[in-house]
Amino acid sequence: MPQPLTVAAIGFWHVHAGDYAHAAQQHPDTQLVAVWDDDEERGRAAAEEFGVEFVADLDELLARDTLDAVTITTSTDQHHDVMLRAAAAGKHIFTEKVLAPTADEAEDIVAAAAAAGVALVVSLPRLYDGYTQALSAIVDSGALGTLTYSRVRLAHDGWVAGWLPDRFGNPEEAIGGALTDLGCHPAYLTRLFHRAEPLSVSAVYGSVTGHPVEDNAVVTASFPGGALGVFEASVASAPGQFTIELRGTEGVAVYGFGGEKLLVTGGTYGDGWQELPIPDALDGAFAEWVERIRTGTTADGNLDHALALTRIVAASNASAASGAAVPVAGRPVHSAG
Repeated sequence: MPQPLTVAAIGFWHVHAGDYAHAAQQHPDTQLVAVWDDDEERGRAAAEEFGVEFVADLDELLARDTLDAVTITTSTDQHHDVMLRAAAAGKHIFTEKVLAPTADEAEDIVAAAAAAGVALVVSLPRLYDGYTQALSAIVDSGALGTLTYSRVRLAHDGWVAGWLPDRFGNPEEAIGGALTDLGCHPAYLTRLFHRAEPLSVSAVYGSVTGHPVEDNAVVTASFPGGALGVFEASVASAPGQFTIELRGTEGVAVYGFGGEKLLVTGGTYGDGWQELPIPDALDGAFAEWVERIRTGTTADGNLDHALALTRIVAASNASAASGAAVPVAGRPVHSAG
């Protein structure tokens, strides 16, 4: 049997840092060996929690021949720099979304990983969940007809219950607020269900908690053929909510309204609502990362979603700032006349 891959946790800025450190300890093919953080107190506390070494010098850690891979959960503004350094050192990379603040930086990271021959995977967990697989199959079956409208909402009470760190409201570190972090999941699911790249987005952000970034966000995306996709995020909503609504020319599918149920109606499903089974989730992004390292393959689908997600989030932030529709490429959409 091959030796476990040695993994260092780079940064404990993000609330999911501990999840990936646990994953590195629990996966049979990985071993957590060290922690680095630019905040030494935070890093030492994490290293003590996980029972591994704290390394104060990132370059010294990355230069170790005994280190195979890193999980990167620094602040978003550090992603580009830290990932390029990790790739240059030949370390495989598993990272929190979004991949980078801008599309150009995200492309840089993917290119650097490819040039270095290291496996890069981004945590996009809801792509692997059972309801996503079921809804994707429904869309592909044609049972809804042509998809004309979607709405995906994800909300929690992080800033009203006090468990989401205030650093998530730092515009320089976090790049954005509820949409940039939590809204990533509805954004990539919207793109997935429409089976197309959005043409443009129109975003409206709000804040009820007084943070300098948004705690509520609603984005409308336009797709080829006239379809619309609405994706929403909130970190000031109690209780939390995760819902999906897909409407087509013949049928409707919804998930998460009044429980974790998948319901369909219309077209081949008839007039009344019926519940469909939800399959088990696929192995997640961390497991895919380990498999990509072992097989020397590239996570093309994951990276395609990650790059598109960065473009969508950047365009949404630009739209909210300007008050105008913005194409995913980034330039404002001008109305006729």
